Formats: sequence, structure tokens, C-alpha cells
Amino acid sequence: MSKTNSSADVDVVVVGAGFAGLYTLHRLRDKLNLTTRVVEAGSDVGGTWFWNRYPGARCDIESVHYSYSFDEDLQQDWQWSEKFAGQPEILRYLEHVADRFDLRKDITFGTRVIGVHWDDVDSVWTVHTDDGQSVRSRYFISGAGNLSVPKTPEFGGIDNFRGEVLLTGNWPREGADFTGKRVAVIGAGASGIQAIPFIAEDAAELVVFQRTPNFATPLGNGPIDPDEVADIKANYRAVRDAARNHFLGVPFDQVQPSALAVSADERRRTFDARWNAGGFRLFIDSYQDILFDKKANDTIADYIRERIRERVQDPEKAATLTPTGYAYATKRPPLETNYYEAFNRDSVSVVDVKSTPIDEITETGVRVGDRTYEVDVIVLATGFDAMTGPLMAMDIRGRGGLPLAEKWAHGPKTYLGIMVNEFPNLFLITGPQSPSVLYNMPLAIEDHVDFATDAIDHLNRNGLDVIEPTAQAERDWGTLTNDIANQTLLPETNSWYMGANIPGKPRACMVYLGGAPTYRATCAEVVEAGYSGFALAPAEARVASTVS
Repeated sequence: MSKTNSSADVDVVVVGAGFAGLYTLHRLRDKLNLTTRVVEAGSDVGGTWFWNRYPGARCDIESVHYSYSFDEDLQQDWQWSEKFAGQPEILRYLEHVADRFDLRKDITFGTRVIGVHWDDVDSVWTVHTDDGQSVRSRYFISGAGNLSVPKTPEFGGIDNFRGEVLLTGNWPREGADFTGKRVAVIGAGASGIQAIPFIAEDAAELVVFQRTPNFATPLGNGPIDPDEVADIKANYRAVRDAARNHFLGVPFDQVQPSALAVSADERRRTFDARWNAGGFRLFIDSYQDILFDKKANDTIADYIRERIRERVQDPEKAATLTPTGYAYATKRPPLETNYYEAFNRDSVSVVDVKSTPIDEITETGVRVGDRTYEVDVIVLATGFDAMTGPLMAMDIRGRGGLPLAEKWAHGPKTYLGIMVNEFPNLFLITGPQSPSVLYNMPLAIEDHVDFATDAIDHLNRNGLDVIEPTAQAERDWGTLTNDIANQTLLPETNSWYMGANIPGKPRACMVYLGGAPTYRATCAEVVEAGYSGFALAPAEARVASTVS
């Protein structure tokens, strides 16, 4: 039953109505009978899949795995049409989930959280929204996502442009028509790689402004195989168990120990097979040492470079699109469909803006050095302030009014990637220093939501009100996360994994690289030990210790 603190309006406030927020609401309200209010900036559910409507937006995990596992009837009833679902279908799925569990009645739409402040006296959070309202809750759970705050462009003048400006992360619901237009796409990361082939089909001229070429590999999408789906649905429990016991959260099982322990011919056969299979199989189901051994990584990086040069007819374009200077998979590997073929069109060009950065956006186009590329439409695919950006945007303040931005001035500090010392009763779903973006996100979300809601239930059943990680547990987790990261090649590359895509952002590894199975086992051990590393207490005890 609900155990609402007398000074709280509700038990829990949740931000976000995507995969995380919807499941959190269902678990709190329908399973634990706790009063819950979800706050969502969009006009409907969907989260990432509500905002990212750009052409080509699509998940990079197979549909049958990129979905909830918590309800067997839902798993059996829903039918995907493609191997890798597109944005419209994923959004329909989340809308269906909201309908099926009657979730919208407890979601406040069109409202943005602008302040989340802890009250040391009453042991509650006060959540302020942009409509001037506030609500007090015992717990605050962030389901704001890892990639939901667009990066601010590093060049000026965008407001001067007289044409149309589109942002991949906030695409117009009515879509966009590029027919016969001159288009600039700024950014060639995952979103740009998905959108560019579609824009190229319609635009009279397309100029891609690329700072860093990516190791993009084939998605391998197509209609879903009914027989394969029937087999998965007949064994969904075992399939999900296998997925949860895999590094990436998908049930791949062909990975080999070392790219250096086999002959060049055998290695080539393996790479070809994984390339042709598509998805993340080349990355995660080829050789275990590619993220840890530079020589092993060189073998796969050289292979992908060769495949890019095969597909791009113009040698000059191919050279610009071929990545060098960093290891494969130390940036999230983008998956593509006809991306490289788009550059075989005479109407599509690519500009290297690493050697000569964009100076400014003018009234008529994009100025790079002494040349202005005149265009009618600018598409910003410049990425996100990943992992920490969505949390910083909410002005979260913990004990004594400590801003989270100050606490994390030198990089994120968490325990298990889900809670923060000096910020009691605050849960971060797939937060920094958890497996998050290196795991199948719906399953990662379920794991974190289950941990958070089980902890709240544990407090309620034991007459407790406050849970907070100890400073020592937080330090130890940070040391472990960094030690594991330093055993890999990731820290050597400037990527959003390291916070390096945002000027002035502290450089720190944002993800736990020990793998989801090890992470899940660690969390289970913490719970079995009575929430080791956490301080649990009644509100009165915490107040007394704070005052003293």
C-alpha cells in the first residue's frame, strides 16, 4: 500500500514517458499501488521515438529484442513488421503499451521539469515545472533518457539563416519535403547516417558537412521472418534469459576469443559472415578482443575501410568518408542502409570540416573558410549532450542545495550508475556509469526500473523513508568503472562515451564496460546483502544526522 509522507503530494514523480517512464509508472502504480505522477515534455508518449521522426530513424537492435519483456501477453500479442523497426512502428508500439495499461491518465504532457530540489527537513523532493506548478514527492525517478538533449552547435549564425532549419532530435511531426531543394546536413553520426540516403533521393543538391567519418556497417534490415518470430515467441523466456546474459543484451552466441589467434583467411571469412548478417554482429559477435587489443582492432578497422572503398566510387569521396586515427567501436558503431551509395550520386558531396571547421551560418548557407555553400534547408544532425545532459537540464539539487552540476563538475559520480551520494531517493534509469547505451536499452531499462521500484518497496515494507549511497560506495564504483574502461580502447577516442563531443564538458567514461551480466550480478549481490553500499533510514533519523 501507499505510504505517502504527510508532506508529500505523491509517492513518486517520474520524468519522461518513453520506454523508461511507461514501465516505471506501470510498476509503481499497478504493482506497488504507489501514487505516481509522470511529467513529459512531449504531447504524447514515446520519448526518443516521439521526438526523432527524421527520415530513416530506426532502432539498431532487432525488433523482437528491442521491446519489453515484463508482460508475456504483450510479447505474444504484438507483431513487428521489420527485423529492425522504424520510428513510426516503435512509436505505435509504445502508444499501444500506454493504451493497454491505461497509463496516460497519470501522465502530465506538454510540461517540462525545470527544478528538482531536496528538502532536508521533510525528506521529500519538490519538483518544479515550466508551467509554474510544483509537486512534492518522496522519490524522484529520471526516465529522461541518455540521448534527449541536443548538442548546441559550435558555430554561430543559425538564427540568421533565411531558409528552413531542421533538427533531427526534434523533427516536425508533419515531416519535411526536400524535393528539388539544396540541402545541407551538418553531422555524420548515427542520425545523419540514417537520414542522408533518404534526403539524397529527393534533394536537388545535398552537401554533407562531416567532422569525423564513422565506421558504419550494414544494418541488414528487411521484412521480419514469421517462422523465426514464431520460434522466438515459443521460447521467449529462454531467449530473454540468453539476451540478459550477453554483453549487449541480445542472444548472440558465435563470438570467438581473438582476431589474432586465427589466420587472415579465417578472420576474413568471419568478418564477411558477420558483415552480411548485419546489425551488431560484426561488432559484438566476431572476436572478443577487438575492444581491448589495438592490433586485433586494426584487423576489423582495416576490413571496414576496405568495404567502404568498395562501395564509394569516387576515390576522393571515399577517402573523406573512410575513418582513420581512432579504433573501431570506440564510438558507438552506426548501422546503415545505402549510406555509402548515396555519395555515388553526382548531387551529393561531402565536406571535411575537421581540417577546416564551419565558421558560421550565413543568411544563405554555410560558410567554411573562404567558401559559402548556399542552401535552402539546413539539417542539424550534430548529436546530443549525452548521458549527463538530460539530468543537468533539470536543475537537480541535493542535500544542502548542492547542485548536481557542481557534484559532477569533474565527471559523473554514481553508485551502480543509478543513485548519487548526497541526492537521496533519486533514481537514474540507465544513468552514467551503468551499461546503458552498451546494452539493449529496453532490457537495461527494465533492470534499472526493477531495482529502483524494489528498493522503494523494501523501504515501505520496513518502515524506512530514505535510501542514499554512501560516499565510499560511490568512490569505489567510480574507481571500478574507470579501471575497467582503462583496460579498453575507449578512453583513447574522443566520443560522447567520454563526454568529448561537448566543449568544456569534463572528460570521463560515461558507461560501465564490464558487461551487462556482470553488472546485473553485482546489483543482485547488493540487494541480497541488504542494499550494501546504501544508507537506509527513517526520515527522522536522516534529519537528525543532517542537523547534527
